[in-house]
Amino acid sequence: MNDQNPPDRKRAARVPTGRFTRMARTGGMATALAGNVATRGGWELLRGRKPRLQDLLMTPGNVTRVADHLANMRGAAMKAGQLLSMETADMLPPELAEILARLRADAQFMPPAQLKKVLAANWGRDFLRHFKRFDVHPIAAASIGQVHRAQTRDGRDLAIKVQYPGIRDSIDSDMRNLGLILRRSGMMPASFDTDRMLTDAAAQLHEETDYTREAAALNRFRAHLAGDPDFVLPEVHDDLRTRDILAMSFVEGHGIDTAADMDQPTRDRIATALVTLTLRELFELHDMQTDPNFANYRYQPDTGRIVLLDFGATLEFAPDRVKSYRALFNAALSGDDDAAWDAMIAIGLVGADTYATDRAHILRLFGIAAEPLRQGGTLDFATCGLLARLRREGLLLADEQVDIHAPPTDTLLLQRKVLGCYLLAERLSARVDLDPILARFA
Repeated sequence: MNDQNPPDRKRAARVPTGRFTRMARTGGMATALAGNVATRGGWELLRGRKPRLQDLLMTPGNVTRVADHLANMRGAAMKAGQLLSMETADMLPPELAEILARLRADAQFMPPAQLKKVLAANWGRDFLRHFKRFDVHPIAAASIGQVHRAQTRDGRDLAIKVQYPGIRDSIDSDMRNLGLILRRSGMMPASFDTDRMLTDAAAQLHEETDYTREAAALNRFRAHLAGDPDFVLPEVHDDLRTRDILAMSFVEGHGIDTAADMDQPTRDRIATALVTLTLRELFELHDMQTDPNFANYRYQPDTGRIVLLDFGATLEFAPDRVKSYRALFNAALSGDDDAAWDAMIAIGLVGADTYATDRAHILRLFGIAAEPLRQGGTLDFATCGLLARLRREGLLLADEQVDIHAPPTDTLLLQRKVLGCYLLAERLSARVDLDPILARFA
């Protein structure tokens, strides 16, 4: 195994394995949080102030500890933290949302000794017989696994995705432990159904740790996008695939956010292709890759194509669900609040018995989100300020204790994909002509 690029020792950390080990670490973190609350509360009382428990818990220091803990644990704990950071960003103070957003960056990775144990368990102790080269330093690390570049003895240039040990078996206990922390810490809005969200996230994580399922999804999307000049996807190599390892062809490309330094037409074309793909996945393919992490996209300046990676999180939509989403999409275009509300009820976003005042607040938030669609023309992501407006409205809803349901799983994943697509277009300062896109899918 080669180590041409020695790993940053600060980011290499052994993945905690075993249910009791992971539970003990989470319990230790909860104890530390309680100690911080007691200390801070004591200082406030000495100053003659009576602190609120929420203020003692929701400090940047405590949220940083939670984020660091989830990043070290990896697996379901980190993945759920990523989901929570995206789905509740509009309801959290900006500084706290920013701290949790760190979970969407690269994770810590396994040290070489732990990596070799995983490879030997899957390929046998003599696994190096397959390779001319295997780089021990990962080219990417995420919540469930890390990716290494390798070259086989027959000359294939591969990306090898290796699942962290014990992750699959720790999903349910991790979710229970995380739910305990979130409930006791008060970090989530009181009206948000955190338990249901974590249960849904656990079901999704069980699917994502199934590399056989991911290989099938990658093959499916290669068929969906065959002949599309905008995209290129890796190819599965089944002879090296196991329960914990997914072998794919290595596809050259630069980080997608590096395109932010390219000319305006290039940035516009990338964003237009990704916005179009998102709507095509929902309304035409009924099949969506739902993890919009920037690391899952790369760009080839020489070919002008976008590389699509990581199909562990995919969702196939039933025709009836697509019909409901199309009704909501058309209501957003037309500004028909009654049609929008009916579609929200059909989807499960709101209940038919929602209070009239809450309905008005929710429709106002929906109206803000729908403004670019209603206006049409060219949307300048660098100047539109849509997310900032949604954040302000979300905080207002939280202050007024509007009853907001945790969305159904498919809606949660769709929302995540749309938000990620928006954030990437914003990062690129792209301008997208919406008219031809809306004409195609409305």
